[in-house]
Amino acid sequence: MNHLISHLYFPNQIRLGAGSLKELGEAVQELQASHMFIVISLSVKKQVGDAVRKIARDAGLKATFFSDYKGEPNTHHVQKASRILIDSQADCVVAIGGGSAIDLAKAVAAAAKNPAVTMESMKTLADVDRFPLIAIPTTAGTGSEVTKISVITDEKTRVKINPGHPRLIPDIAILDPALTVSLPKPITAFTGMDALAHAMEAYVSTLANPISDVLALEAMSLIGTYLPAVYEKPDDLEAREKMLLASSLAGIAFSNASTNLAHAAARPLGARFHIPHGLSVALVLPYVMEFGLDVNQERYQNVARALDQTGQNQRAEDAVAIVKKLNQVFNLYELGKSFMHKQELVQAIPQLVRDALSGNGIQTNRKLPNEDDVTEVYARLIEDLF
Repeated sequence: MNHLISHLYFPNQIRLGAGSLKELGEAVQELQASHMFIVISLSVKKQVGDAVRKIARDAGLKATFFSDYKGEPNTHHVQKASRILIDSQADCVVAIGGGSAIDLAKAVAAAAKNPAVTMESMKTLADVDRFPLIAIPTTAGTGSEVTKISVITDEKTRVKINPGHPRLIPDIAILDPALTVSLPKPITAFTGMDALAHAMEAYVSTLANPISDVLALEAMSLIGTYLPAVYEKPDDLEAREKMLLASSLAGIAFSNASTNLAHAAARPLGARFHIPHGLSVALVLPYVMEFGLDVNQERYQNVARALDQTGQNQRAEDAVAIVKKLNQVFNLYELGKSFMHKQELVQAIPQLVRDALSGNGIQTNRKLPNEDDVTEVYARLIEDLF
């Protein structure tokens, strides 16, 4: 650690437990709001829409649903949702869904109050006015419900921008594991691996601090135990709750200490080949770890111990082996191959490298990568994929 902590940001409130969705009405009232603008995908709306309407009725609240988006959010989605939010006269934004829904809601809550401010320039402002904001995740991976980051793709350039500002952290996060039970196994796996990468990168970041370290190590310990368990038994409510907790702990850790090369290398890979974010991160993570092993020996030893508490794996190299094994157990290499062909990936490497090195997180690596280093990360991925 070479950085003295000066600021640490958390949500104002986290509500954790099975059935905590029922507390949404009370949470909205705590924020002195009466009309929810709810960002929710069509699939999630089918599952919980009626329950949310009942919660609104019972609490005497109005609800406007916005589901007119697909996939990861882009600037067009932000603009459209912001207009509808303003027209609806809602006074509170609620996100129910995975990282896409929550990232979009965070961006909309701020953009609707600041129409002249671009998403990219928002991070330069001392303060950002926004609507009251509640986040309810239905996946255990992004940690977006507790972070100051909102990942939005520029519709024109196809580049992912991720403005960070403490005001983008939701006021209240509601973590209800019952909402994650129906997740398909692949989504459970790659969102869980995303949470693992968040914790791991926060822990080896140059901005790591004593509090983020505690959160990151606990998140990795929970993930090492409960991600394989919930993958095998999707209806295990205790394991689901532990994974939601791990995701949020990892989210707080990286929101304050930053991710680094794994996320920087994954973003352009995901954007170009339309690979789900968590999957793209999982694919590049082992090779990024190998790149930084020589300068992170002690920290990766602790990562290995956190992931495998049997005491059998305590070397830095063991941490890499554990991550590769998880990717294999969850069939993530085969899933990755379904999104791209070898030749397309080979031809894209120069642009992927440029995009990775120009993205956020490069400067927080304890070992700064150059073009050859990032090229090697993608080359190693190709070797194992094909």
